Amino acid sequence: MGIVNVNDDSFSGDGTLDISAALEQARRQSEEGADIIDVGAESARTNRAAIAVEEEVRRFRAFLEAWPEALTGAVPRDEAQVWPPVLAANTWRPEVVEKVLPLGVEFLNDMGGLPDERNARLCAEVGASLLIMHSVGEPKVPHFHQQWGDVMGAMEAFFEEKVAMATAAGLPKEALVLDPGIDFAKQRDDNLRVFREMERLQRFEVPLLVPVSRKTVIGEVLGIAEPKERDAGTVACIAAAVRRGAGILRVHDVRAAWQAVKMLAALG
Repeated sequence: MGIVNVNDDSFSGDGTLDISAALEQARRQSEEGADIIDVGAESARTNRAAIAVEEEVRRFRAFLEAWPEALTGAVPRDEAQVWPPVLAANTWRPEVVEKVLPLGVEFLNDMGGLPDERNARLCAEVGASLLIMHSVGEPKVPHFHQQWGDVMGAMEAFFEEKVAMATAAGLPKEALVLDPGIDFAKQRDDNLRVFREMERLQRFEVPLLVPVSRKTVIGEVLGIAEPKERDAGTVACIAAAVRRGAGILRVHDVRAAWQAVKMLAALG
């Protein structure tokens, strides 16, 4: 899953409000091996206020309406790649989701933690898949002091509840993806434990997406403050996640991630 940020305050510094530049980035990621393009119009950073619903929708619309033409002439990296890439929208407010899903979005990457059934119902209405991310509280609000006695046990109980909510809203279980929410309402040791024990989440029998790219936990372990310098640590996290059952990896550097996954497959 390649990350495309249509904003000017992404934590990794790769966001842009220039739609042409965002489209070119998405096309490049597609040709580098991305099976999914994850488009976000608002930074998830907790030290930034939420943008207006109308502005978020405007950014999405500008990208999504131009995407089919931007992909013209592009070719997949190999025969195993999903083509054309699945188009994902990274957003969480139902007011935005309702307007964005009909614009060709196949997958809602919802970092909101599904506090109610609305986004699941909206996905069911248009036949989109839904990612449920583990976190606590409202997005874009700091949760630096969240403490977990048993982060994996709490996560399993959380997903039990949210999967039941989503299926009750009309989504088939086959349309769900789970995300352990690395760095969201978790401290360094919590994140490391999630990486070590994420195979426990295979009990839900749905795909597991792991957002491994340039995360704060990598910077904490390696002593690297600049997110763009964390790509080697990201590859290590890719290897750990794949070994423990991850089916989708959300990354900035698609080329490096594709090579890592290809090599891991060859090694068996």
